[in-house]
Amino acid sequence: MVHLAAVSKNADTLPLRMVKRVDTIPLDEPQEHDFFSSVYGSRFAAEDLPTNEMPEKEMPREVAYRMIKDELSLDGNPMLNKNFIDYEEYPQSAEIQNRCVNMIARLFNAPMSDTADHAMGTSCVGSSEAIMLGTLAMKKRWANRRKAAGKDCSRPNIIMSSAVQVCWEKAARYFDVEEKFVYCTPERYVIDPEEAVDLVDENTIGICAILGTTYTGQYEDIKAINDLLVERGIDCPIHVDAASGGFVAPFVNPDLEWDFKLEKVVSINVSGHKYGLVGSHQSNTP
Repeated sequence: MVHLAAVSKNADTLPLRMVKRVDTIPLDEPQEHDFFSSVYGSRFAAEDLPTNEMPEKEMPREVAYRMIKDELSLDGNPMLNKNFIDYEEYPQSAEIQNRCVNMIARLFNAPMSDTADHAMGTSCVGSSEAIMLGTLAMKKRWANRRKAAGKDCSRPNIIMSSAVQVCWEKAARYFDVEEKFVYCTPERYVIDPEEAVDLVDENTIGICAILGTTYTGQYEDIKAINDLLVERGIDCPIHVDAASGGFVAPFVNPDLEWDFKLEKVVSINVSGHKYGLVGSHQSNTP
């Protein structure tokens, strides 16, 4: 905020009662250290200041005060900064998170029982973390079933399009999961449902399907993948990467079947900072 005022150079015209220190405003020509802009708009903001020794030159007190004050503002302020890891200390933040999870779960047609109206979900720092959690959940579910059946669980794999966002490859490598790719072709930039289901074997923890690819924004045919799995009697879960399209499809194409309405869809990640609540322009060329 900038406050502008006109001050007469004729001292006789100044009012008798003035705000404290107004009478000390210099009315002569501005000197080297006089400020007529913010501290960060001055030359001092561009100078390197020593951090471990006394500076050789002096600086205006306004500069020193502002820089120290702003650096101290990085300290935690309970009114502004939330340590969201500690749910007990910030119960209201946790409550707001749970409300958001349930709102989104209902938007995505998550099944709700008569005894529990709360969906299973959590907020994440981004879709990359959400994808890590989804991959880990599918791996644990698969491994637990294999162990219960007395089978080996040392060679898990996951099926995905070669057009996946790079965090999918990272998740597979971090959690020692083999990547099985359905490669794009010059005519097809999304996963081929039949080819994806053909790759499923006893070590497959799940299939990644994308609602809005990174490169083209296309929706993969999640319903076709689901229907093929059901038709063939294959128990393989689907995780939907809806980072780009999750807050678009329910409003633009509400009849599209891609979410928890489908039997094999077990988890979805979605990002509100990409296209949700963002106006768009669409045009058709005849």
